[in-house]
Amino acid sequence: MAEPAPGRWEATAMVGVDDPAVHQLRSLLTLAEELHFGRAAARLYLTQPALSQQIRTLERRLGVQLFTRTSRRVTLTPLGHALLPLVRNVVDASDELRDAARHSPDDGDGPTLRLGLTDCAAALAATRRVIATLTTLHPGLNVDFHVLDLVEQTTALAIGKIDAAFVYLPAPEGFHAEPLTTEPRVVCVAASDPLARQPVLRLADLADRPMVGLAPEVSPSERSFWAMDPRPDGTRVRYTGHQVTRVESLLSAVSFDGATAFLPAVAAELFPRPDVRYRPVEGLVPCDFGVVWPADDQEKPGIALLQEVCCRLRDQGLPAGTMPAPAAPPAAVESAGDESADAESAAGTGPAGGLGVSFG
Repeated sequence: MAEPAPGRWEATAMVGVDDPAVHQLRSLLTLAEELHFGRAAARLYLTQPALSQQIRTLERRLGVQLFTRTSRRVTLTPLGHALLPLVRNVVDASDELRDAARHSPDDGDGPTLRLGLTDCAAALAATRRVIATLTTLHPGLNVDFHVLDLVEQTTALAIGKIDAAFVYLPAPEGFHAEPLTTEPRVVCVAASDPLARQPVLRLADLADRPMVGLAPEVSPSERSFWAMDPRPDGTRVRYTGHQVTRVESLLSAVSFDGATAFLPAVAAELFPRPDVRYRPVEGLVPCDFGVVWPADDQEKPGIALLQEVCCRLRDQGLPAGTMPAPAAPPAAVESAGDESADAESAAGTGPAGGLGVSFG
């Protein structure tokens, strides 16, 4: 059936009766990121028809067309693209309300430090060492832990939902950054791409490949660094129409749409997939991983403690990459109990509960 022309539709519902639901707005954000109903539905644990129905209902309630669908592709309309930041604000506000209801400001006796990180950052040795050292040296500090996507972290910092975040740099303007480690970057290409057969690539090999598009909330400095835009010869980079906020969505765009993306080298370990390949690139500058917080919050007690720990561990030398798997204890040793658990916690290899953190 032909789609109506992009633009505004006649809204007939009473104000308030047909307001969009938050779960519909989440579906909109996911589909805007994937630009593929099947992949978006899988992420949302929905069937494809159910997701299609949610989007149609949302379009009817808003009185606008958000997507253009054909048999081959899904794209955002200009109006749908323009509404994305507002939609994210609504979803973020809903999450903030839920978190405020779950966490009383009077919980605990000491100060609280709210830390944000992605699933990727949670697995890194530097993250674990910083959290373990911080909670060991300052047992009265309550660490509230929030797992967020790439865009949510910056937004959460800006609105005060979290105090600091573990991120790959550069940081957006207005944030202070404490680098912790440096590691190479690699390019991610589809397994079916002829470039995947080469062990090492050059930037010139990637000149005709588009880079996966990131969400508009990603700062220009971050977008430029992670796409290496412009390239050393002055060439500007082409981007796909995706609105990516998660690494898994980025990898799907690479696999299905023939795009490329630059990622930290540790991604090959954290996100192994049969449909993509990771290759080193000559001339691709490395990346830094660290902790960021709003520059105006430098003197806050929790931030001051965090900065002290970051500087101390960086001076000692932190390993890049993930934590090594803990060695299995000898079969004959059965009573190491509390001492082993304490050592494991101090090393940052134990469960999150052993690090003295709570999850938001």
